[in-house]
Order: sequence, then structure tokens, then C-alpha cells
Amino acid sequence: MRVLLASIAFGVISCFWAAGIVRAQQNPPVPVPSGPINPPAPSALPTPPPEETAPATPGTFVPATPTPTPTPVPILADPAALNISPGNTAIVRANGVFGTLAAKVADPSHAIISTIDQTTRTVAVAGVAPGLTTVTLSDDRGITRDVPIRVAYLAGSISSDTTVRITGNPASSRFIRNIAAQAASSAAILRPGATVAVDPNSVQGARDLPVSDLTSVEVPLQLNGSDYFSVAGTTHVHFENVALPHIRPSRLMVSDYPEQLHENGVLFTATLDRGAPQRFLYYHYNPPDQPARRILLRAQNTSAQPATLQFITGEAGPGPNEMEVGHSSTVRFLAREAQNEGNVVVVPPNSTVTLVNQSLPPQTSVSNLVQLRELDGDPVALVLLAQNASDALERPLDSATLLESEVKHARGIYRVPEFYFDYTYTIDGTGSDLEMPIGQLPLPNLREGQALAGDYGVMQSINLTIVNPTGGAMPIALYENPRGGRATGTYLIDRTLVQSHAVAPFTKWKLREYRVPAHSTFRITIVTMPEGGSSYPVRLIVAPDDGSASPGSPSSPVY
Repeated sequence: MRVLLASIAFGVISCFWAAGIVRAQQNPPVPVPSGPINPPAPSALPTPPPEETAPATPGTFVPATPTPTPTPVPILADPAALNISPGNTAIVRANGVFGTLAAKVADPSHAIISTIDQTTRTVAVAGVAPGLTTVTLSDDRGITRDVPIRVAYLAGSISSDTTVRITGNPASSRFIRNIAAQAASSAAILRPGATVAVDPNSVQGARDLPVSDLTSVEVPLQLNGSDYFSVAGTTHVHFENVALPHIRPSRLMVSDYPEQLHENGVLFTATLDRGAPQRFLYYHYNPPDQPARRILLRAQNTSAQPATLQFITGEAGPGPNEMEVGHSSTVRFLAREAQNEGNVVVVPPNSTVTLVNQSLPPQTSVSNLVQLRELDGDPVALVLLAQNASDALERPLDSATLLESEVKHARGIYRVPEFYFDYTYTIDGTGSDLEMPIGQLPLPNLREGQALAGDYGVMQSINLTIVNPTGGAMPIALYENPRGGRATGTYLIDRTLVQSHAVAPFTKWKLREYRVPAHSTFRITIVTMPEGGSSYPVRLIVAPDDGSASPGSPSSPVY
């Protein structure tokens, strides 16, 4: 017990002694360090020295790397540009808009804002007057998008339907296509200076059309103009093939004066009535220093009753080659005349109808052969005139006085529109040839003016009889032989079209080859006409086959 109490007492005394020692040895306060509380532990490896860099070249600026910023979402416009005609409205849609869509037109004299639809993000812009401007689209961020605007009129309007009355026995599909293209062009309404682009080969549904039959075709066409918006569309042309006999002209009218045009005005006038069907040949050239022109053939009805006309036309050109233009016109006319392929038109009371409209740019020629007759009504006036291509088609004449020129060419009316010949060639072994001149007889003018040399526009019809009285088959040939200068040729030989490129004078080329049986007789029909731009006369010769190049061969101009 004493031991335990003594131990306790010793422990207490030891504690007090220890506490005193602690208080007697206490150090003063330590200042708070200024560095980080927990500095990083030192690296166990030595720090490498910094890499050496090349010293900057004196005068060289080393830019600091910029901090990239986000690219704002742009405003996109659909469409990217607007084409508007005055009085009409176009819509542009804005994509990428944040907040409210706003729009402003730079020049309100050309276009104005019609409406802004915040739901669909669209802006309606109305055209005011032709010109160029822009519409600026914007949103709450200040992002903008400029949309170009062109305000212009349409080049015109395309008719959906038109009806044409024609003749033809039958009317061929080629004729249908050409007349359909012309009818669709005539039915279109054009702005001044606008033009029609139409290709007859693109006409859909054309077929040979018998007499007293109906058909319809589709004609795609486009209206163009440098100051206008182009217009494309389709016109449905409805055809009626009317049963009418062939036209047998009693007179020939010719307009080749002035041949070169240096001013606009009236080239030819005549009267057409029910008693005198007529054929009309014209040929004119526009020199290179002249403006673009057109040649128009008009029918004027000054009576109170309608007049009905039938006409066949073989228009050709414009083209720079006068011989080719004259040849093409003859080919087209002879083919159409043989089929009686023509137009039937009604000229309303106190009105004018354009029968033919041919463009005539500088340094080109046009030619035409027109066969006309009046079926019903009072006499009508025919007027051939030249006007600027930029003029309105219906522009009235400034003067009815005929144009004049110092260089004289044929202009007038001639009594003989057709020649008929009957020839017989007998194979007798004597070697004599048969020569048939074409375009050799000058025709007197029923008006004051030049005689018609070369018989241009006069149809030449030949009935040729071949007789072989010998006991063996004999080869013979039909040749062409130009006598006045270079000439082209078009021939319907037994209703087969035979053509000749331009050939030199006094050369002889085969048109047809025949082998005539022994003791036989047969007949050949030939229809031809002197061609504008060529030099006539031409001789047709029947003679024994000389073995020269056959027609259609590579070395022959005949095809």
C-alpha cells in the first residue's frame, strides 16, 4: 500500500517537474513564410539548360500566334440572284438567320420589298422598272448577305395554240414542220428588238397530211433579246388541209431593183384579184455597211369584206452566197409547187396581213418565189418593202414611193410565167445531138422598166420523146451545159428532184443516164427554172453516153 501511494506521488511530482521544464525552454514565435505553403518537391534530376534559338534576323517581324475566334454562321440566299419583270414578284429564302430577318433594296426605283415572312424566312421583292440593284438580307447579329437583282421585261409571250389552213396533195411532213415553225413564230408577241428561235426539225408529231385531213403538232420555241429575259415554251399548231386545185399563174412579177439596199421603203407594188393568179420573184442584197433589215410581203385589204388568199412560197436566205440562196429558193418552190403545198389565209376587212417575213442581216441576200391567187373577196394590194430589223413588224410605211437606184435591174410585170416545150430525139446513128435552151428568151416588161433577161422566175416544162428505131439497145444521157457563166441547176425529171452545184460555163455534166431498148419509144418530163444568182442561159443536151462521170458520183457536181 505504501509502495503504491509512493509511486503515485512520485508520478505526480514528475509531471509538474516536466511541465516546468517545457515552459522554461519555449522559443519565440516564427514569422509566416511569404512563399507557397506547399512548394513543389525538388526534382531528383538536374534541370536541363534552355534550348538555343537562332537569333532573329535584323528587321524581321515575328508575329505572335493569334488566338482563333469562332466563325459566325453566314446567311445564305436561295436563289443567289433574282430576276424580276416589272409588276411581278420574286421570292428569296434566307437560311442561317438568328433573330429577326430584315431586308433592304439598294435602289427602290428598280425594286421594292413587298413582304418579309419571319416564319418561312422569305422576302418577297417586287419589280418596279428595268435596271440592276441589290437586296441586302440581315439579322440581329448584324450578319448580311447581298442578293443581286435584275429587273427586265420578258422578251414576249408565246401563244399556246394557233390554227393554220394549208393545201397539199399530200402536204409532206417536211412542209408541215416548216409551216408549223412559221405559224408558232407569227403567233408569238414580241417586245421591240426581240427575236424568235425555233428549229423546224424540233417540231413534234409531223406527218404527211392527205387532202381534207386534220392534224396537230407541238412546236418548242424561245423568245430572246439582249435587254429582256428569254421566254421558252410550246405552241400547239393545228392544221387543216384544204382541197384546192393547182395555181396556174397568168403573169410573172419581178422585184430585183434596187438589188442592193441602201435605204428602207417600198420595193414593189401590185394588185391581186380573183381573175389573175400571179407568180412573184424577188431577190435583194443588204450590203455590209447597212443595218440589219427584214423583207416583208404584205397583203392590204381596204374593203369592208374579208379576202381569202392561197399562196405557195419558196423563200430562201438570208445567206452570204447569192448562188446558193437562189438555188435553195428554186428547189423549195419547185418541190412545193409540184405538191401544191401552200397556205390559205384570210385578210380581214380594212386590215393588213404579212404573208412573208425574211430577215436580211448585212452582207446577205434573200430570194423568194411566191405563187398567189385570190379565192374570195375584193382585190387586195401586194406590197414588198424593206424595214430595219429593230422596227415593229406592223410599222406603217413612211412613203409609198418606190425605191430607186442608179444600177438598173428588172422590176415589173411580165406576161409569160411558164414555157412549154415538146422535143423528140431519134437515135439514128448519125451522132446529132438535141439541144434545148433554158433562159434564152428575154421577156418584155408590161411596166416601164427593164426587160427580163434570163427568164428568171419562168417555169420551163419539157416533154421529151426518145425513139430508138435500131435493132440494139442504145445508151444515151441528158446533160446540162451552162452558156452564160457559172450556174446552179434544179430539175424535176420524171418527178425526181435532181440538183447541180455551181459549174463553170461551157462544161457538160450528166443529169441522167438511160439505156433505150431496141425498137422502143419512151417519154421524159423535165421541169426547171432559171435560178437567181446564176448566169443563164443553160442548154440541156440529149446525146449518146460519152462515158463521163455519172450523176451522183464523187467526181460529179450533180446529185
